[in-house]
Amino acid sequence: MNSRALTVAVSIALLSGCSSQDGEPRQDQKSVKQTAESSEVSVATDTPANQERSDDTLRLEGLADLKIGEPVPVGSSFAQRGAQIPNSDCRTISSPDYDGVYGLTEGKELRRITVGSDSRFKLQEGIAVGSSEAEVNKLFPGFVSSPHAYIEAPAKYLTQPGGDPRLRFEIDRNAKVSAIHVGLMPQLEYVEGCA
Repeated sequence: MNSRALTVAVSIALLSGCSSQDGEPRQDQKSVKQTAESSEVSVATDTPANQERSDDTLRLEGLADLKIGEPVPVGSSFAQRGAQIPNSDCRTISSPDYDGVYGLTEGKELRRITVGSDSRFKLQEGIAVGSSEAEVNKLFPGFVSSPHAYIEAPAKYLTQPGGDPRLRFEIDRNAKVSAIHVGLMPQLEYVEGCA
């Protein structure tokens, strides 16, 4: 327990001994006790053990040290791996620390991040690979539906309209999310890595 939480706990203990005749805290003690309790709650939720690790959350801005629209940071575990399209400015990057995740760069700029199967990463809203299409539609109404390039209906893509960093969900034939993409157009809509 840190010193602030300890101070709050001691204050509560001292105040609890000073109650009115009916056993209830006096009116002036209630507000102090409520303030102390709410302070203790905020202290507890600020600890890393009680927070979801921010690098496990996929956001429109990016994932961990990867930021959409910016270069891959020097020293990042994300790097080009495997075969790349010859004579193309588009590159696929991945990291051994981020199973099921890859990124697309064009020039020096990160243009898309994809979270696929076997990945622990999810959106801050809780949507992850394996979530239902119904959950996606409830949290993200108004996405544009288009047919999937390789899987028959009901498989589809659900894409957030607009030009800034956007979301795109791949929905499989079982109406489940099979991949989540965040990024910029036109790379957001690529169906085969850099193509």
